[in-house]
Amino acid sequence: MKSSRRSSSFAPVTFFLALIIVALGTIQLVSTFHTYALNLAELNSLRNQEAALVAKKAQLENDIARWDDDAYVTAQARERLGFVFPGERSVRVLHPEVVGGTSAKTNDRSTVSAENNQNLPWYKDMLASFEKADEQTAKSDGQTSASQTDDSDQTGGTGQTGGTTQTK
Repeated sequence: MKSSRRSSSFAPVTFFLALIIVALGTIQLVSTFHTYALNLAELNSLRNQEAALVAKKAQLENDIARWDDDAYVTAQARERLGFVFPGERSVRVLHPEVVGGTSAKTNDRSTVSAENNQNLPWYKDMLASFEKADEQTAKSDGQTSASQTDDSDQTGGTGQTGGTTQTK
């Protein structure tokens, strides 16, 4: 009777002990799989980075191979530095739109100046903006002075100014 009492009193303790062991094993297993997933994601990221670096390396090696070609070096010296061969004459066009055939006599100068301003350095772009603002204020000042002249003509030549009333 003593042995049956002992085994029955230890049954809940062994059950809870087994439950704790299973819970700890599950936690350890989940932690292991989580670490595996993180390492797998990092491995894929590193593989993508390696592929990008290999492509960049191939591009740089291609650039180095192009610089070994004398024709490419000559073309780059002409384009970037403006070099010419002896006996040749260098011509630089300051206003390519005149040479290109687009009409400079168009009435819409704002589109032409807007296209030119896109390629200007920041300080010239700022100066062009100031000039454009000055043109707009000059136009509005011209309209204001014309309306004032019309008002003085409407007074009947009496020399009185400000004889008009404004209603809102």
